[in-house]
Amino acid sequence: MPLLVAMTVLAFSGYAALLPVAPLWAVQGGAGSVGAGLVNGVLMLFTVLTQLVVPTALRRLGWAPVLVAGMLLLGLPSAALGLSDGLLPVLVISAVRGLGFGVVTVTGSAIVAELVEPERRGAAIGAYGLAIAGPQVLLLSAGPWVVEQLGYGLVFALGVLPALGVVPAVLLSRRLEHVPEATERAPYLRLLRPMALLLAVTLAGGALITFMAQMSSSAALSTVALLLLTVAAAVARWRVGALADRFGPRPFLWPLVLLTGAGMAVVAWAVRDPQATAVVALLLGAALVGTSYGGLQNLTLVLSFRAVSRPHYGSASAVWNIGFDAGTGLGAVVVGMVAAGSSFTTAMLVAAGVSLLTLPLALLRRGPGEG
Repeated sequence: MPLLVAMTVLAFSGYAALLPVAPLWAVQGGAGSVGAGLVNGVLMLFTVLTQLVVPTALRRLGWAPVLVAGMLLLGLPSAALGLSDGLLPVLVISAVRGLGFGVVTVTGSAIVAELVEPERRGAAIGAYGLAIAGPQVLLLSAGPWVVEQLGYGLVFALGVLPALGVVPAVLLSRRLEHVPEATERAPYLRLLRPMALLLAVTLAGGALITFMAQMSSSAALSTVALLLLTVAAAVARWRVGALADRFGPRPFLWPLVLLTGAGMAVVAWAVRDPQATAVVALLLGAALVGTSYGGLQNLTLVLSFRAVSRPHYGSASAVWNIGFDAGTGLGAVVVGMVAAGSSFTTAMLVAAGVSLLTLPLALLRRGPGEG
C-alpha cells in the first residue's frame, strides 16, 4: 500500500494540476466555452478508450510494462503545453495524457482489490481515495490562483510529476502476482448499475471542476469553492468506506444522489449573475456536490468488486473508471455546449437533472453480486 500511495500521489498530482488549468490555457489561445470543454472531454475520451484494453494488457504483458507506460504517457507530454496555447495542440496533448491516465486509473483500483481482502476493502478504497484526493485538494483547487499569481509555467511543470511515479510503479509491480486468465466472460451487466450511478455524479463534479473558474466572478472564490469540493469529496470517500464495510453500500446510495441534485441546483442559483456570484450559495453547493462526489465514488467501487471474482477485478476496475471518466468528460463537453447556447445556470440544472434520473437505481434492493 505505501508504494501504491506514492505512485498514486505522483500520478494524480499531475492530473489534478492541469484539469482546471488546461481549459483556461486554451481559452487564452482564443477558444470559447465549447473549446474549453473539449480539452477535458478529449482527455477523458482517450482515457476511456484506453481503459477498455488495460485488463487485457495486464494479462498479456504483466504489471510492470503497463504501469510504467501509464506514468510516462500521463506525465511527459505536459512539458509540451507551454509551446502553444492553440486549441489543436492542447487537444493533442490532452489525448496523449488520456492514454496514460486510462492506465493509471484502472491499475490503481485493481491493485487495491488484489492486495486487500473483501471484508476490509471499503476502508482500503477509502485510503486509496485519500491518496487521490490529497493532490486534488492542494492542486486542483489552487490551479486558477497559481495561474493568476505565478503564471502557467509552474502548473505545466507540476503536470510532469507522474513521470517520477515510474520508480514506485516498478517496485510495486514486483509484489503483484500475474493476473489470472478468466474462465468465463466478465459479468458486465452486474456492473452497469454502479457505473450509471458513478457517471451521473462525476458528470456534475466534472462540470464544476472544468467551469468553476469561468462561471465565478472571482479567481479567489473559484479557488475556495474547488477547495471545498475536493475536501468534502476526500472526507466522504474516506469515511464512507468503513460504513460500507459495516452496513453495506445500499443505505447510503439514494441520499447521496439527492445531495448531488440539490448541490447542483444551489450552484445554478449562485451563478445566475455572471458579474456577481452569490458567494455563500456557491460554496454551499460545491460542498454538497463534493460530499456526494466522494461518497459515491467509494460505494460504487465497492459494489463493482462485490459483483465479480478475482480474474475479473481488472474488468470491474475498467468499467468503474469508464463510468468515472466518461462522466467527467461529458460534464465538460455537454455542460459547455449547454452553457454556450444558454447560460451556466441552465447547464448546472441539466447536470442536476441527469443525477436525479439515477435515483431509481439507487433505490433498488440488493442487486446481482451485492452482499
